[in-house]
Amino acid sequence: MNEPLTSHFYNSLHEIQSIDFVLNELHLYLDTHPADASALAQFEQFLRRRHALVEPFEKKYGPLIAGTTDTTTRTSWPWAEGPWPWQV
Repeated sequence: MNEPLTSHFYNSLHEIQSIDFVLNELHLYLDTHPADASALAQFEQFLRRRHALVEPFEKKYGPLIAGTTDTTTRTSWPWAEGPWPWQV
């Protein structure tokens, strides 16, 4: 990552982390209520929203999770390029 972290970075990261929290809670709920159609629909809705946010975020700032980035077209390890999780 070559540019300084901006408010856009932090706002986007906060939104992704908020969605991750909701997905985790829904996952736990669905473990005990697997036939709840409303919860399943909510899970799918938030999962789609997460994917829509993560793709442009990772293209601009680098991967959020090590090992989730396609390295076939890269010549370096992308995880080491961005800020470390404890740096944000």
